[in-house]
Amino acid sequence: MSARHRARRLPAPAVVAAAWLAGSVPFSNIAARRVARVDLRGVGHGTVSGTALYEVAGFRPLAVAGVCEVAKGAVGPVLAGRDRPGLGALAATAAVAGHNWSPWLGGAGGRGVSVALGAFLPLAWPGTVALALGLAGGRLARQTGLGTLIGAAATVPLVRRTHGRAAAAGAAGIVGVMVAKRLAGNRPADPRAAHTYLHRLLFDSDPPGPGAPAGGGQRERRAAAGAAAREPGRAPAASARAGAGPDGGAAPAGEGRP
Repeated sequence: MSARHRARRLPAPAVVAAAWLAGSVPFSNIAARRVARVDLRGVGHGTVSGTALYEVAGFRPLAVAGVCEVAKGAVGPVLAGRDRPGLGALAATAAVAGHNWSPWLGGAGGRGVSVALGAFLPLAWPGTVALALGLAGGRLARQTGLGTLIGAAATVPLVRRTHGRAAAAGAAGIVGVMVAKRLAGNRPADPRAAHTYLHRLLFDSDPPGPGAPAGGGQRERRAAAGAAAREPGRAPAASARAGAGPDGGAAPAGEGRP
């Protein structure tokens, strides 16, 4: 690499900051607010995701926002360049963290899957393949959370084999941030209930409470979200929130997102 090129490239702190800032932009929530006038933090389980966007706005906004969500994950590794794989790994992790705890959403966010798909493309493309296969397999089996976890876990040894230690460190960082968000959920869990954290880790949801309908009342939440999208004068968060827990289960009486 020429000295002129080295002088023009961004310093490491700027690359990490740019990656985090790009990752923090909540494209799915922006699309939901513009198209359906709905804040995704008040829809269903409260995760700002492509699935929630599809429920309230349909496929076209999902397609546009989805491309943006994937693309923003690639910003950091691309800025880092191929000659700085360690920096690319750190930037990829920062992008997923910015997405999962977005400052523009008061610390809320998604689970980082779409951002990770984009981050792996320039960092180590086999990671994108493994994560996408896990996601697709999980959807086919109707266990998206479990399938995504398996795909994410597979990225680390796969990337280590194909792209070396630096890329594997990036994969480990990405997976670690994704797992941390799963365990954190969208509301605090009872620290005495270890099974809640295990359920979050495996299925990315809270176990259903006593008397909760199968699937955590998903159909009811989707109907409420659709009604909110169709009625401009109606508060979407209240309708979608009723009876819904933060991660797909039924919320205990008197609980709701403030």
